[in-house]
Amino acid sequence: MSRTTVNRLLLGVAGLVLLAAGVLVLAGGLDLYGRLGVEPPSRWPLTSPDQPVFGTGSRTRWVDQPWWWPAVIGGLVLVMAGTLWWLFAQLRRNGPASIAVPTPGAPGLRLRLRTRALEDALETGTVELPEVERVGIRLVRGPKHPRLRGTVRLAPGGDPAALVEHFETGPRADARSSLGLAGLPADLRMRVVAAKPAAPSRRNRRRHPRVQ
Repeated sequence: MSRTTVNRLLLGVAGLVLLAAGVLVLAGGLDLYGRLGVEPPSRWPLTSPDQPVFGTGSRTRWVDQPWWWPAVIGGLVLVMAGTLWWLFAQLRRNGPASIAVPTPGAPGLRLRLRTRALEDALETGTVELPEVERVGIRLVRGPKHPRLRGTVRLAPGGDPAALVEHFETGPRADARSSLGLAGLPADLRMRVVAAKPAAPSRRNRRRHPRVQ
């Protein structure tokens, strides 16, 4: 499961929980149950404007139990650890921050190229290809060697096969040659924009007879 999918899933679940809690609080605070004549279920939280969200009985029900405070503290620690893990996951890249560049003429010289610079060069070379409207390319860490992962949007009527051929002999070949790699795998996700139907002109519009 990709990081984008996990982010969308977490945000969706958090949004649903917050939405449900907000609807319950709003319904009780505005006294919608009484105004609409709806009988809420038993033990339903916040059924009237004068009722607190958590009553005294709910707040003190398990205070005397020995497991209560360890469970509360442990739950809060887990929530904080999960939140920090999610935050650090957003800041961490899937691929290397830089990649080595070979220097055949200077054996003692070591050069490293920033990954962002390589990605910008690949995007610039790809967006100049025919029928390409938008492109995003990232260098990710593969099992043994780095690999490219990109998303390309083609203009209406674009040819995906021609794009693959141009990308293979152009930007990808240049990157592989510059980095001195025997192979540079690439995963491309292509999207062809559907052409919008032309609006009929006024001359071609059929006039209906007017009944008098």
